[in-house]
Formats: sequence, structure tokens, C-alpha cells
Amino acid sequence: MSLQFELGDIVADVTYKEIKNIHLSVNPPMGDVRISAPKHINQDSIRLFVLSKLSWIRKQQQQFRDQARETPREYLDRESHYVWGKRYLMRVVEKAATSVVEIQHDKLILQVRPGSDEAKRQAILERWYRQELRSKATELLDMWQKKLSVSPSKLIIQKMKTKWGSCSQKSGIIRLNLELAKKPPHCLEYIIVHELIHLIEPTHNEHFISLMESYLPKWKSYREELNRLAIPISKN
Repeated sequence: MSLQFELGDIVADVTYKEIKNIHLSVNPPMGDVRISAPKHINQDSIRLFVLSKLSWIRKQQQQFRDQARETPREYLDRESHYVWGKRYLMRVVEKAATSVVEIQHDKLILQVRPGSDEAKRQAILERWYRQELRSKATELLDMWQKKLSVSPSKLIIQKMKTKWGSCSQKSGIIRLNLELAKKPPHCLEYIIVHELIHLIEPTHNEHFISLMESYLPKWKSYREELNRLAIPISKN
């Protein structure tokens, strides 16, 4: 069961789960407020909980609003694009051949057929980002699932508006935000470890935190770095 309620300028999405305690999160990139609540807790209790956290919620949301934003991309020559945390200048090459994306020194080469429009160029580059992310994520998943003794069932890469990743403990499916291909590799590793640990502990309770501290001691600094990095602006 899910519901949404407003407290002044705060809108919170609430999901009832089989858990013992209320859990609150403010999610990038727009500072959406999400609450996981035990099924036995009534709405008044949840409202009081949110009221007690209003100052912290607003502080987190302000940090997201102050966060750098990338201008919309047009996929043109000398436009900046990021790959694994490094900035590259795009070079568009029109050629009557199969489309190719590759890195050459400080250039990101986008080879497209003559007359390819912005949407086509975007689709080609995003397909390449998806391949890059799946390759690196698969390596990290293979390594970390052995360390954590867990077995995710499937990896899905998709565009996500409010999360860097997610995990379903029930299905074992790990989802990763396509934008992670633009961020430093250790940020991807943090998200993968975070989601895999959710296969052990579904909530962000003390047990979850202790596992993160044990397996990835720098996870908090990686989380802060990831949430400071520029967020792309949609044209829509």
C-alpha cells in the first residue's frame, strides 16, 4: 500500500512494508521525499515523524537544488561529455558506415551516418554508455556477490529520475541508472555494494550501515561525491 501527503511545501511518498521502524530518505536529483513505514503505524504518527525531520529534509533538498546542473546536450562538435568521471570533447564524424563511439585521447568520437539528427546521435551515444556500464557493472557484481555471498538474479540498466540504483530483495533484480556511466568508477562500485547489501538487509537500519562500513569503509564519502556531481537537465 502506498500514499502521498503534503506538509506545507513538503510532499512525501509513503510505502507500507513489513518492517519494524520508519525509514526516511531524500533522493537525488530533485530531493524527492520517500518514507517506508511499518504496516501497523497510522498516518498521524507518520506525519509527526516527518514534522520532526522537516529541518533535515529542507537542508537535504537545498543541497540538491544547489547542485550543479549540466546544460542539455545537442551532440555537436566540441561539446563536453563525461565518461567514467572524465571530461571529453565530442567530435562528430559523418561517414556512410556503421555508427561507432570511441575515445581518442581527450576526444569522444561519435561516428554517424550523414544527416543523422540529434535524436539519432543521442540514441547511438546512450547505447554505447549502456554497453560501457553493463560491462563494468558485471565485473563489479561478479566480484562483490562472492564477497557478500549473495546472488542477484538480473541486472537492468535504465534511465532513472530519482535514484542511482535500486534492488528488489524479493526478485533479486538490481537496477542501475544509466547516468552512472558518466560518473567515477568508485561511485558505481558504491551503488553496486549498496544494492547488493540490500539483498541481505532491505532497509537502511543499523545492520545495513554496519555492513556498508565493514565492506566499503569510504562509502559515505563516495555517496556525497556522487550526489555533488552534475545532473543533466532534460529538454522535456
